[in-house]
Amino acid sequence: MNKIWTLFKREYRAAVRTKSFIISLLLVPIMMGGGFAAMIIMDKNKDTDDKRFVVIDHSGLMTGPLNEALEARNSKEIFHTHTGDKIDAVYLVEYMEPDLQDPEGQRLALSGRVESQELYAFIEIGPDILHPAGEGKQAYLKYYSQHSFNDQIRYWFQNVVNNNLRELRATELNLDEAQAEDLLWWINVEGMGLVTVDKKTGEQQEAEKTNELQTFMVPYVLLILMFMLVMMSAIPQLSSVMEEKNEKIAEVLLGTITPFQFMMGKVMGGIGVSLTTAAIYVTAGVLTLKYIGMESLIPVDVLPWFFIFTILFILMVGSGMAALGATCNDNKDAQSLTFPGILPAIIPMFLIAPVIANPTGPFATTIALIPPFTPTVMVMRMASSVTIPMWQPVVGLIGVILFTIFTVWIGARIFRTAILIQGQKPSLATLYKYAFKG
Repeated sequence: MNKIWTLFKREYRAAVRTKSFIISLLLVPIMMGGGFAAMIIMDKNKDTDDKRFVVIDHSGLMTGPLNEALEARNSKEIFHTHTGDKIDAVYLVEYMEPDLQDPEGQRLALSGRVESQELYAFIEIGPDILHPAGEGKQAYLKYYSQHSFNDQIRYWFQNVVNNNLRELRATELNLDEAQAEDLLWWINVEGMGLVTVDKKTGEQQEAEKTNELQTFMVPYVLLILMFMLVMMSAIPQLSSVMEEKNEKIAEVLLGTITPFQFMMGKVMGGIGVSLTTAAIYVTAGVLTLKYIGMESLIPVDVLPWFFIFTILFILMVGSGMAALGATCNDNKDAQSLTFPGILPAIIPMFLIAPVIANPTGPFATTIALIPPFTPTVMVMRMASSVTIPMWQPVVGLIGVILFTIFTVWIGARIFRTAILIQGQKPSLATLYKYAFKG
């Protein structure tokens, strides 16, 4: 144990004293938060250049309402209330008669104008939008644009058209203004959490409004943090062991320590680096949330599980990567084995959406109980707004512990046999031979 501790200190100090470690501590949160910062900056610095549109109105009903809405918007809504500065773009609309002989040719010509940036988009309104019921009716509102992602302009046209259609239908039914208002009143669903009881005081806590972004962000951030910690500490074990093997450093070390002590010292060093990094980031995150008054987002009950699963995950992946590194002779071998080694960390990244969408569903529950994926998926589920039965993380933890012991045992056997073998190409057959036959 003393020899493992000595090697652990060597690996830990060699990692945390490097400039790259300090730089990565600073750059990673900047990169993670850079996207959100960019969104805020872009929101405050909107494109205020005039935007031109063509409207093809087959119904003949929307020219007047659109002109009124455009006039109101362009004269008032695009200027700051207090400063009077222009904060949004002017919408300029050109109305075009439908080409009934060659509608596809008309759309192609307009698409060319959009592609050349003469137009921002063009809108086509169907002829039967007022009374869309019945077979063969053509009730549609099509928005042709190159800006499909998060383009709020289409919703502006959508709201104008639909609001005026409701007014026209109310007029046809001879409804007065008050009746029409009641008829068209829309009630939005408010997402709420659950009513709870404070464990300390026993008082009932009222339900709070839920935020979909916040519901997604907490599990997402914990998943990304765990993935980053594995990538920083466990994955480099492969190249590190390979280099020490090729440079004969391993042979010198094995003169005083056993192969198991050698492997565990390196893996434990990686765990130490990860825990240091995790402690810094988690502390900074908790202090930041408290400072901005969002303490409710701090997953206090999940953080102990996060650290436990992270340690086991790094031990699991790190021992496997160290064993694979012992079988490598050059960088080509290392490159071919890196991807299979990091699959347990990569696969959960593709499962974020289905797991967070239904954390208690059969798919999420099953994946969370498969040991290679348990650490990341279980933490994601526990950090969501849904209550996970306690037996699941307990069973998952037991499974991970058993699987980690098995992984370390297999890794140690491969490491012990392969660390001193030169020239043997790694393959499934040789790995099986090293693991079970020695």
